[in-house]
Amino acid sequence: MPTVQADRLKEIAAQLLMGAGATEEEAAIVARHSIGANLAGHDSHGIIQIPTYIDRVKRGHIVPGAEYEVVRESSTTTVVDGHWGYGYVVSERAMKTTMAKAQEHGVAAATVFRQSHVGRVADYPIMASSEGLIGMMTADSGRSAKGVVPFGGREARLGTNPICISMPSNLEGPMFIDMATSAVAAGKLGVAVARGTSVPEGWIIDKDGNPSTDPSDLRNGGAVLPLGGAEGHKGYGLAVMIEIFSGILTGLGFGHDPSGRHNDGCFMAAFKVDAFRDLADFKKEVTEFAQYLKETPTAKGFSEVFYPGELEHLKEKRLLQEGIAVEDSTWDKLKALADEYGLAEKLAL
Repeated sequence: MPTVQADRLKEIAAQLLMGAGATEEEAAIVARHSIGANLAGHDSHGIIQIPTYIDRVKRGHIVPGAEYEVVRESSTTTVVDGHWGYGYVVSERAMKTTMAKAQEHGVAAATVFRQSHVGRVADYPIMASSEGLIGMMTADSGRSAKGVVPFGGREARLGTNPICISMPSNLEGPMFIDMATSAVAAGKLGVAVARGTSVPEGWIIDKDGNPSTDPSDLRNGGAVLPLGGAEGHKGYGLAVMIEIFSGILTGLGFGHDPSGRHNDGCFMAAFKVDAFRDLADFKKEVTEFAQYLKETPTAKGFSEVFYPGELEHLKEKRLLQEGIAVEDSTWDKLKALADEYGLAEKLAL
């Protein structure tokens, strides 16, 4: 696999997206979020997605330059219709609005519907925590194809339904949790297929409901299990609540519409810490709490305890120096797109 510096990957992604009709601003936002996912170690949401986004543009499922419409609003709430624009662009703008309202009123929330893939959900709550706010976001895939079984079932009824919460602190990297409520994010299975690797048992089942380690089984009638293994009812219950926040509250509904587009419904919220206690004291105590956790004696097989979000921060620091490994199949797709748009020479692909 080629190893490519992050800045070059951003340029490649942005130029290809513009070749497919994105504005310069849209392309820069999508590229920044996508390559940021690679840097955090979440390759499933990184450069591997760019050919998929371009394919969706060609099929009319993503609309470059789409209207951003606020369809309902109060001093603390916003409902946004993204009109099938790039999810990164729509949700980033919605989070900025939510942050501004929270700064003024203490708390604020928004729902977003009719937008494409938003990528790594952590990006948006981290926007809030970097400005001294507590950020939260949930997402689902609307009524597009489902991949996760309810606990005790063997046929998919839910999306991977991620949730993220990010806290302001004085730590070097942001403290946050960003997790799918399924045993694994579907994109990681796509990466495993692209790289020809197996997956751990307990992630998926095949079309007959049997445990499987072959990631291609998901595309052949299989499904992803809910988070929690034998205690999967916990991940399942959380997924249901996220589906209500991100699917039903947004108006997208639930279930599967075979004719529908991928549609990331989102709920986001921001909380002004100063509305509850002094921000400086809060950040100091969160930082001390993280250190308290890190000082825990390690269990057998572990060399260090990390605060939530620390591993992603450390990986980003390392990959900014070393570069990002891109699987050959993805690199070949990028080169083919560069040829299609007459950008091969410019991008040296």
